[in-house]
Amino acid sequence: MIYLNFTDLSEETQNRLMENSKKDVERKFGEDIRKYVRKNHACFETMIAEEALRNLYSYTFVFNI
Repeated sequence: MIYLNFTDLSEETQNRLMENSKKDVERKFGEDIRKYVRKNHACFETMIAEEALRNLYSYTFVFNI
């Protein structure tokens, strides 16, 4: 069995997965993050990027070889 993590993937694949993760996080937690940003004067894009990175490590990657 082969185990890979996010950093083992090509840069193009990492970017594509990161964009998908950002969309996923914004869909699931967008309103909560917006409330937090308003209250704490944070940057929405930065918060989404940080949460998207955390979200990536909850994914299970499946590859056809």
